[in-house]
Amino acid sequence: MSRKGNCYDNCVIEIFFGTMKNEMFYGHEYEFETLDDLEKAMHKYISYYSNQRIITKLKGLTPIKYRHQSLNNVI
Repeated sequence: MSRKGNCYDNCVIEIFFGTMKNEMFYGHEYEFETLDDLEKAMHKYISYYSNQRIITKLKGLTPIKYRHQSLNNVI
């Protein structure tokens, strides 16, 4: 961890939460009637982000396909 006052150790999670808010929350704030609805939407988005979201840096692949491609090249 970094020293007190430095936020370098939080950079990755801060980027993720910023992306999540931009893609699934902003503009849809009033669709969530309860906190449970918001929690379900967040779980659904995290699953989408980790498994199905196409990422340009991964050569247009989803994270799952990129991992499988990397594992197949090693074996």
